[in-house]
Amino acid sequence: MPANQHLEKKTNILSVDIGGSSIKACVLTSEGEVVSEYTKLPTPTFATPAAVLEVIKQLAATLATFDRIAVGFPGYVKYGKVKTAPNLARNKWKDVDLAQQIADLFGKPVRLINDADQQGLAVVSGKGFELVITLGTGFGTAQYFDGQLLPHLELAHLPVTKSKDYDNYIGDKALKKIGKKDWNDRLERIIGIYKTVFNYDRLYIGGGNAKEIEFELEDNMKLVNNRDGIKGGAKLWAAKERYHVYTTQPKKIK
Repeated sequence: MPANQHLEKKTNILSVDIGGSSIKACVLTSEGEVVSEYTKLPTPTFATPAAVLEVIKQLAATLATFDRIAVGFPGYVKYGKVKTAPNLARNKWKDVDLAQQIADLFGKPVRLINDADQQGLAVVSGKGFELVITLGTGFGTAQYFDGQLLPHLELAHLPVTKSKDYDNYIGDKALKKIGKKDWNDRLERIIGIYKTVFNYDRLYIGGGNAKEIEFELEDNMKLVNNRDGIKGGAKLWAAKERYHVYTTQPKKIK
């Protein structure tokens, strides 16, 4: 076995999932095996970049050592920079070089992508066209073809009514405002739209509010949980570098 291949197998990855209500983390091997168990802390009420970094630092301090970092972020990310953060302190996140800040904080290379993209990497079958939606503070989406992550589209911000996009039509605030029954009716409508538009082979439904689903899912639909999704951090580091899977190196190695 070549020496570099042996080292690759020993690589540990800190996988982080930043959500609107909580920030989760665990340490994985490059094959996706759990080294340090999944743990989480509440997302700060005023979730500025500095506040989010502090929570990630606190989580990492409780886990095993790691060599690389994978981060899922609830917004649009390009080249390691945050472009949108609709469910955090949104006016504080425009063009924030979050990947670089995390890389410099820990002295480790970072891959940062949308949170639904990262979660989906762990759960898709790798066959055909697969769609992932996440039901949490907002509404996340990700697309894959034969297991390859497609460039991210913020489908949550397409209009679904004259006054609402998908994010505020089916997000957590809507659930609390209209109740579970009407929320389920809305979700069924959205799935029907997505089925017609995308003609997906499989649909995966995750996020904290997936447990509120009361209607029967079709055979090609599957519920997934956050503990499964965070394992996408290992798959993210196995992906080839493209414009939507970008590696940020620390400016100083610690």
